[in-house]
Amino acid sequence: MNEYPDRPRIAIGGVVIQNGQVLLVQRGKPPSEGEWAIPGGSVELGESLQDAVAREILEETGLTVRAGEVCHIFEDIRRDDSGGVRFHYVIVDLWAEHVQGEPAAGSDVLQAAWISAAELMNMPVNINTMMLLKKLGFLIGEGAL
Repeated sequence: MNEYPDRPRIAIGGVVIQNGQVLLVQRGKPPSEGEWAIPGGSVELGESLQDAVAREILEETGLTVRAGEVCHIFEDIRRDDSGGVRFHYVIVDLWAEHVQGEPAAGSDVLQAAWISAAELMNMPVNINTMMLLKKLGFLIGEGAL
């Protein structure tokens, strides 16, 4: 159970960009339910960050990827109305290279797709994902590269 944890949880995200599009998923569960975000999830005991990225992207999108280096690290702390910590993740995003497959919604997601920078402007995209994509140069202000 990831709600109301007794300590921060380690999670990963896989940043896959090709042909001017980024791989995103529409989350099907809290936190960020209904929002589009970088695919990812929890790291399992004994699993490397790269293996976790490859597994999560395969589970969520059906794509096979090769995970590489860390490109971003951040915290996501969400509190309930009374101030209790409902979620606390330390998220490590890694670059990942598309190896094969076409995006299809898998576990924990409603949709999976390649999305252009222009398309993002009309979608409910997670704020952390938007900040990451700006940091990485995928988005410049409101337009595409």
